[in-house]
Amino acid sequence: MDDIKRKYVIPGDVITSGPYRAEDNVHLFGDKIIATTVGISEIYDSGVRVIPLTGIYIPRIDDFVIGKVKSHTSLSWEVDINSCYPGILPAQDVFGRDFNPKMHELTSRLKTGDLIACRIANFDRSRDPLITIGDRDLGKIEDGELVKISPSKVPRLIGKRGSMIQTIENATKAMITIGQNGYIVVSAENPDGLLKALDAIKMVEEQAHVPNLTERIQEMLGSKSE
Repeated sequence: MDDIKRKYVIPGDVITSGPYRAEDNVHLFGDKIIATTVGISEIYDSGVRVIPLTGIYIPRIDDFVIGKVKSHTSLSWEVDINSCYPGILPAQDVFGRDFNPKMHELTSRLKTGDLIACRIANFDRSRDPLITIGDRDLGKIEDGELVKISPSKVPRLIGKRGSMIQTIENATKAMITIGQNGYIVVSAENPDGLLKALDAIKMVEEQAHVPNLTERIQEMLGSKSE
């Protein structure tokens, strides 16, 4: 049962007061939690947040993002991370400490158009963000359909405790990888399942502000909550 309380807010609106945890796009002032952006406020369990109706992705250290290789120099790749800032992937991050620009050809590992799962390693707005694929479960994405949604809608796509994305994956048998930057990769063995998953993601983005969205998605996919 969905017990999340939602309402439209603008900056300065008092969402609630009391012993709640201030999360995304809100500010704690005394015992009041105030919205800092235009969007939909959510009060659930012990937390309060606002899902913005619009917005661009601003990198944050340790964010998991999906990127698309745009170009390269002899020392690094430039990666589209759906932001006003391009991500910079140093060649040493891929080749290791023994990287030598005279010996190693970057296109032997990553080419223009390749998709990668990566993390924001460093960013302070004074220079383009450094990204890494050196951690576990990161690296080149071999297959899948790239989908772009507003980064502000990512929390709604994931859902409370992953409920929304689990609903879509279970109903379509698709594998969905969600970047916090709004880039999503969807893959499925069944073409019909792939199309249904893509339609569901589009519906979430278009109706992120609508109550009982999980139930609407279940109805669209032909699945029912237990």
